[in-house]
Parts: sequence; structure tokens; C-alpha cells
Amino acid sequence: MLAVTALAGTVAGGLLARLGLLPVALLAAILAVVLVAIFLGGMRRMTRPLDSLIESAARIEAGDYSARVPERGPQDIRSVARAFNAMSARLETIDEQRRSFLADIAHELRTPLSVIRGQTEAIADGVYPADSEHLAPILDATQTLDRLIEDLRTLVLTDAGNLTLNKEATDLGGLVGDAVDSFMAQAKAAGVDLSAKVPEPPLTAEIDPARIRSVVGNLLSNALRHTHSGGSIRVEVMPSNDQAVVTVTDDGEGIPPDLLPHVFERFVKGTSSPGSGLGLAIAHDIVTAHGGKLAVESSGGAGTRASLSLPAARLP
Repeated sequence: MLAVTALAGTVAGGLLARLGLLPVALLAAILAVVLVAIFLGGMRRMTRPLDSLIESAARIEAGDYSARVPERGPQDIRSVARAFNAMSARLETIDEQRRSFLADIAHELRTPLSVIRGQTEAIADGVYPADSEHLAPILDATQTLDRLIEDLRTLVLTDAGNLTLNKEATDLGGLVGDAVDSFMAQAKAAGVDLSAKVPEPPLTAEIDPARIRSVVGNLLSNALRHTHSGGSIRVEVMPSNDQAVVTVTDDGEGIPPDLLPHVFERFVKGTSSPGSGLGLAIAHDIVTAHGGKLAVESSGGAGTRASLSLPAARLP
């Protein structure tokens, strides 16, 4: 590049010298110096942003995801800087979510483990007898741990894109009816009127029946938990164009407005909820993996309506 610059200066100097304006050697030297200065100035303008990029990349490698680079210089350099800043911002968000996720897991594990340890030590020390009454809390806590571990496993699979769906043609109305029947005794004990309306003839969809049954069970469990004695829960299965739609509507306490936009986020739950806050997040992931949609509508104190839509529904 320097040789080309000097050559250009020499040629230009020769042309001007022929016009009698300057001696050839002097003019060539002046032009060469000017062009070299322009070239080196341009290189400096390019290398400064690259130096910042290299420095910020080293900070990210060391775990500092707050590193950003100034978006300046030529268009290509600015484009790289914008992409780098977007990447570092996403890494920073992911790192914050990871830390929060681990803290939430530790919190959720602590409660059942404390119950197991406390009850076991009391039985071992002879404070409590080893009867069914005092062993029951240990069993409940182990079941809570089992559900939490299974929930975490499902989350890991969905995050990695490895959630296996064993799809088959399934009577969605029959599946929902069976799920409702399994909650009838619990609803009766809580004084809640639970009913289901399914289509005739059967509405068939290509789904993983075990996964969708767990989604419906989660919606029913949430509705029962937040519906007071004397209230009602209505479940309906219906076709809608090429969709199979399941709705679970209750007249319970509803979801607070500040919580509603976050119901599908992990470990998000109301202050009175005894769950882990993973149920709706997992349900949402399962439905999304089916190519469907899960939506929740609620007005505080006026009940909640959960709507599950699944594709590829057909009437046989």
C-alpha cells in the first residue's frame, strides 16, 4: 500500500512538474507524505474500534458480561460493534437468569429437605413415634421433591430442544373427561362444583397424551387451589377451525394484575401458592412444543380462564 501511495505521488508530481508548477522530486515527496498520512490516519480510525472490541471480548471471556464497545468507525466496524453489544447484553441477561434460577432451585429444595430432616431426627431421637401420622410429612416432602426433580428435568429437555413427544391420534374430549374425573373427589371435598363439556362426536388431535394430560391436570389443580368453597369450575372442549380448544374457567380469586403478565415465567407464583411456580412454565413449554398456544385471562377477584389450543384437530 505504501509503494502504491508513493507511485501515485510520483505520477501526480510528474504531471504537475510538466506544467512548470513544482520540481518533480519535491512535489512527489509532498504528495507521497500527504497520501501516507491519510492512509495511516484511516488505519488508526479502524484500529481504535478494533482495539476496543478485542479488549471487550477479553472481558467477556473473563466473565464480565457488562462489556460494551463504542459503535464508531466505518460502517462495517459499526455493524460488528452493534452485533457484539447485542451478544454481550444477551449473555448478561442469560447469566442473571441462571443465577436467579439456581437461587430459586435452592429455595425450593430447602423446604422439603428441612421437613424430612426435622421429622427424621425427631423420630430417631424418640420425640415422635415412627407411626403413620409422623411419617406422612416425610412422604409428602419426598413426593414434592420427586415432582420438583421431574419438573426440572422437563425444563432442561425443553431448553435443549430435546423434549420427546410421543404423538398419537387421541380423543381430546375423552382425555380431558378422564382428567376431570380424577379431580372430582378433590373438588367435592373442597365444596367446588366441577363439570366438563366435551363434543360429540369425539374431537381427535395428534398429541402426546401423557404430556397434554399433565397440562390439563396443572390447569385443573390451579383452578381448584384458587376457587373457594361454593365456587365452580367449568371445563369445555370444542373445535375451532383447525384447532382443538380446551378451556378451564373458574370463578375464584383470580390472578393479581401485576402477576398476570409473568405467569409463564419460571418460579413465578402468588404469595399464597404452595407450588414451586414451575407448573405453568412447563405447561407452556409442552404446548409450544406441540405447535399450540396456552393463554391465561383473569381479573383480580373475578375468576380465571385458561385456554389451550392445539393444532391438527379433526373430527373422525
